[in-house]
Amino acid sequence: MPHLPAGAAHGRAVDPVLAGRLSAALARPAAQQPRWPDAGRAGAVIGLLHNAEPIVAPEETALLSRRLASVARGEAFLLQGGDCAETFAGNTEPHLRANLGVLERMAGALAGAGGLPVVKVARMAGQFAKPRSGTVDALGLPVYRGDIVNSPEHTAAARTPDPHRMLMAYAHAASAMDLVRKLCAEGIGEPLAAQGALAGARSAAPAGGRPLAEGDRAPSEVYVSHELLLLDYERAVLWADAGGPEPRLSSGLAHFLWIGERTRQLDGAHIAFAELLSNPIGLKLGPGTTPEQAVEYVRRLDPHRTPGRLTLVSRMGHGQVREYLPPIVEKVTASGHEVIWQCDPMHGNTRTSGNGYKTRHFAHVVDELAGFFEVHRRLGTHAGGIHVEVTGEDVTECLGGAAGIAEADLPARYLTACDPRLNAEQSVELALSVAGMLRG
Repeated sequence: MPHLPAGAAHGRAVDPVLAGRLSAALARPAAQQPRWPDAGRAGAVIGLLHNAEPIVAPEETALLSRRLASVARGEAFLLQGGDCAETFAGNTEPHLRANLGVLERMAGALAGAGGLPVVKVARMAGQFAKPRSGTVDALGLPVYRGDIVNSPEHTAAARTPDPHRMLMAYAHAASAMDLVRKLCAEGIGEPLAAQGALAGARSAAPAGGRPLAEGDRAPSEVYVSHELLLLDYERAVLWADAGGPEPRLSSGLAHFLWIGERTRQLDGAHIAFAELLSNPIGLKLGPGTTPEQAVEYVRRLDPHRTPGRLTLVSRMGHGQVREYLPPIVEKVTASGHEVIWQCDPMHGNTRTSGNGYKTRHFAHVVDELAGFFEVHRRLGTHAGGIHVEVTGEDVTECLGGAAGIAEADLPARYLTACDPRLNAEQSVELALSVAGMLRG
């Protein structure tokens, strides 16, 4: 495991007023948190992380904020995707390269159809924590909450929350971010020569005047995100950010953070913590969200009416999106806030197969997206993006698609650490379906 960098990073000092607001936020009720067996050991780990170098730079986060403002204005489209839950064992170059590659292919299909630039945000370099519906599993063991908390093995020792895993998560996230930067600089997509050939411009020279070579690739711009869940981890690596209308904190762990359906309590710690961040924030909204609640979330999380500051991610289920989403969109739009409307078509369509696997059907995923686009087209608002759990690997976790994955196929390559992902073929197929929706 890489060593933690020593010393506090430049710009980490926090003024006393902001520090007090942070303490007050963290004192609120916090759902989905592990119970560390040794509070003193957990505190020592948090102290070490507090002195660690941030993984992302504030200028990168500021650039993403500008990109997302374009999405909110209807001038771009947001593609967010990657693993349901990253694992330490899966934090390898082949896996990260495959996931970034499928995200790039999806973005290419979307950009070509919509005529809009695509902002790419990966579920990567920190998606190690997972919320769960219960506290113990069928064997009576503590549930697996992601590699940042415990281990999936079915033993009491493995399932006991271990704060040292936060250090491991930081190290793995930092190495993943280094690789993301490297791969983006090299170019993730098809070689430029192949792209140029499609446009009849194989021999054209780029702006720098150097002729295209067979292996040349265009640099790519990808940002990283994860769920704002484990507050002991999130609170530890923060920048002081005085660049906005009021002093705030900037997460040094990710460019974009989102709050999940299970932790969006208006009186809870997650919302209060997110209020203090200058990062762009996402918020998952299930079918139980009322229009009035949605407006209150917007008021709290976008107090200065900053376009793209807040992304509202509907995850209604394909049978409910057409009923429950319209009044929320209408009420929020009437408030005057320029939010991004994004659809997560995965979580509302999860079910257990006849042979016992958690899965989703491709047709249901597509139908929820179709409903999402129908709602926004009818209301005259911008369907701004999609948020999907995908992998560039050839897994068999979701049913359907052109390959016709059936329940009997699920055990063959069911590899996810938590929820089922679309495989590479299904992911690109989904992007092509969304491309058709963008064309109208």
